[in-house]
Amino acid sequence: MSGKNYLDVSVDGAVLMVGLNRPQKRNAMSLEVMHELRDTFTNIPEGIGAAVLYSTSQHFCTGLDLSEIRDQSVIDNVQAFREWHKTFELIQFGKVPVVAAITGAAIGGGLEIATACSLRVVDDSAFFSLPEAMRGLYVGVGASVRFPRIAGIALMTDMMLTGRTLYAKESYERGVAQYLVPVGQAVLKATELAHKIAGNLPMTNYAVTHVLPRIVDQSQQDGLMTEALIAAVVSSDIRTQDRLADFLDRKKDKIQTAPAV
Repeated sequence: MSGKNYLDVSVDGAVLMVGLNRPQKRNAMSLEVMHELRDTFTNIPEGIGAAVLYSTSQHFCTGLDLSEIRDQSVIDNVQAFREWHKTFELIQFGKVPVVAAITGAAIGGGLEIATACSLRVVDDSAFFSLPEAMRGLYVGVGASVRFPRIAGIALMTDMMLTGRTLYAKESYERGVAQYLVPVGQAVLKATELAHKIAGNLPMTNYAVTHVLPRIVDQSQQDGLMTEALIAAVVSSDIRTQDRLADFLDRKKDKIQTAPAV
């Protein structure tokens, strides 16, 4: 299905499997990779309810291909970073939730694409780092916005200033990853979660991935109003009504058949 040079794309039931497949560069993200990611997440097939982003090789992603930003003007680099922003927005705020399965290195841009996903599964081989400062650089594809919201500004400051590595267990303990599994089990666990997510109604998943992050950025009163509005929209879906009716009927049956005390 893929038809791409650096992505291995396939369908597993209602789950889109997107494999980063540039092993000779440890999945460093070139402009071609960016275009392939953009095409993939723009054109998600009908019937897909969730996606898994993973590596076909040992390392998840070791960042941007830095050879492509050398000797460019400031304006050219700004434009390039903004194109990456648009691509990662398609992952974070796209049609379906995306679960990242992270093995080995998730460095620089690898951390940034992982934080654009809805959930992160790491295995014991995984580690994160932000080495940009040691190279005279600054993160450019979303880490400043996403990572502090997940892990706090102090941790990101430490990682950038000192080169500190965040290993799998600590990433799980700090909430960067939501699941920690043994080596070799990350894709299996991420796929299991994606199938469960795909079983939710699309409008519910859309509300969680698109509206919840925005509610968090709002004032309390604005957030409460937004919550009320999206709850009303979701509950009006005919499929929601069907599921609610099934739930209430099952609950009623349980009450009627409960033994007397």
